Amino acid sequence: MFHYDFRPRGVCSQAIHIDLTDDGSAIEGVSFEGGCNGNLKAIGKLVEGQPADRIASMLEGNTCGPRPTSCADQLSRALCEAQVAARA
Repeated sequence: MFHYDFRPRGVCSQAIHIDLTDDGSAIEGVSFEGGCNGNLKAIGKLVEGQPADRIASMLEGNTCGPRPTSCADQLSRALCEAQVAARA
């Protein structure tokens, strides 16, 4: 398992913790610190076991109210960074 911590920008959550398979291809777990607790727990459950590339492309560009980003969009960015780090 590969663990990656991401500091989101422009959203309510303060941290995103990601666990990927050793090769970075699939999500083993996601948790958020801060933000909309129930919604972010649900996102973590929904993405578990899914291909990281698929989830990153699905959530990319999602917005929250007037913000140009969202916790889901920040997760997309975090997954891309985590995959690069896992493959390094």
